[in-house]
Amino acid sequence: MSSGNSFAEDRPSVGRTLHQARIAAKLTVDDVSSTTRVRIPIVQAIEQDDFSRCGGDVYARGHIRTLARAVGLDPAELVTMYNEQQGTHPQPLDLSSGPLFEAERIRPEPRRPNWTAAMVAAIVAVIGFVGFTFFSGGDSSDPGSVAEDTPSPDHSAREEGTGEQPVNEPAQPGPDDPDSSESAVAAAPADKVTVKVTVEDGSSWISAKDSSGQLIFEGVLHGGDSETFTDDDRIDLVLGNAGAVQLHVNGREIHDDFEMGQVQRLSYTPGDPEEG
Repeated sequence: MSSGNSFAEDRPSVGRTLHQARIAAKLTVDDVSSTTRVRIPIVQAIEQDDFSRCGGDVYARGHIRTLARAVGLDPAELVTMYNEQQGTHPQPLDLSSGPLFEAERIRPEPRRPNWTAAMVAAIVAVIGFVGFTFFSGGDSSDPGSVAEDTPSPDHSAREEGTGEQPVNEPAQPGPDDPDSSESAVAAAPADKVTVKVTVEDGSSWISAKDSSGQLIFEGVLHGGDSETFTDDDRIDLVLGNAGAVQLHVNGREIHDDFEMGQVQRLSYTPGDPEEG
């Protein structure tokens, strides 16, 4: 009997085998814990053949298998050694990879809020709101801009009552009138530059400056809206959506193949229309 006990004592234990294999693999307890996600106190206890921290034989076998793989040992041999060492037999159901065994693993740290992404999203939202407010709130004309050609209902009523055309507001020929272009040319003052901007479809942001660089209009025109600008020397335009805009300069229609969404900067002077 004594010789049998001496033989059993001479055999390496599970904990000592794992400890020696880890040292041979040049791994620290922290390395093994990081790789296996088994907490450091449990790794240290198992290497000292203390399996009480595992929570039972099922968990102990699961940890032994995991640690054996991490240090390059055969998990089955280590489990068999554990059964012989503890005098136990494995249960038919192997829960080594189940959710109960996962409870003994290191829980990943909760994710911290990504404040950088949140700040970027907030800045984008503010920029979008400001842009929307700018474009949607720009429908009102600048005080210095020329009044739209379309008369107000009250104005129209007054005209119908008197039968007279308003002063300095010549009637605009319709688009189907064959003499519309000639009439427009005749109506434009020869010694000034006159630019009429009409949005036929969609909408466009418009900016207009006179020859002194003073802003005379800035806003958004929608489908059917138009503005007319006059100056002695030059009119500078910026069209935010040039494809939606139709231009008449000094009474002549400008035929330019602008694209939707295209931004155009244009300058016009008296005489024949010329793009600056």
